[in-house]
Amino acid sequence: MGDAANKTLIMDAAALTRFGFPADKHSKLPDIVLFLPKKNWLYLIEVVTSHGPVSPKRYEELERIFSKSKVERVYVSVFPDFKEFLRHARNIAWDTEIWIAEAPDHLIHYNGDKFIGARKPAKKRSHNASNG
Repeated sequence: MGDAANKTLIMDAAALTRFGFPADKHSKLPDIVLFLPKKNWLYLIEVVTSHGPVSPKRYEELERIFSKSKVERVYVSVFPDFKEFLRHARNIAWDTEIWIAEAPDHLIHYNGDKFIGARKPAKKRSHNASNG
């Protein structure tokens, strides 16, 4: 985990190497990297206020870096609010996730084909973005 000033505030270099991240590429790390062992998923999270969202260019760069990795990658762009999300909406890579702090219980998936289909209504779920 890091920020704009220090990309390696908390870092397990050995684990990153196991996931296929070259030791010489630490400056290319996303702001937050989390591993979910049960699913073999590596979350690569960019906080928009530090360097911007997971753009198509950033997505391709991280895919190249992790090209030899056996873990599946989940790309997430984090925004403080909808206003900031809308400023960057055209520069977000497809097949990525959007999390907005203003609506913390929801995600936006930037693609439709993966999740298209009928849904069973969730209990007590708000469908109005302004209600969270």
